[in-house]
Amino acid sequence: MKVCKYIDVEPVKETPGVARYDVITAEDGAPNFCMRVFEVQPGSSTPSHAHPWEHEVFVVSGRGVLVGEAGGTEIDKGSVIFIEPNENHCLVNKGNDPLRFVCLIPMIMEQ
Repeated sequence: MKVCKYIDVEPVKETPGVARYDVITAEDGAPNFCMRVFEVQPGSSTPSHAHPWEHEVFVVSGRGVLVGEAGGTEIDKGSVIFIEPNENHCLVNKGNDPLRFVCLIPMIMEQ
């Protein structure tokens, strides 16, 4: 079992204005899924991308827009998002505070 605060995990910063916290990984013994917490600063966004696995996303705080192939959908605290495999997407912070969300991906994609 593991219990921690996401903020105590060293963030990965691949994109300016976006921090990714890999809070549950194979190193923790998780065989199936990786859990990540993202913080997107005001005016920033995750890169637009697609991949062969689905996403399940829960917005913890902030507000923004989920941009997909069909356009943009407003999101905020409490929003639950399902992104289908191979669907192009990004999350854009449109608020004044960090957009914070949790996402799950299959562990096999993490290796």
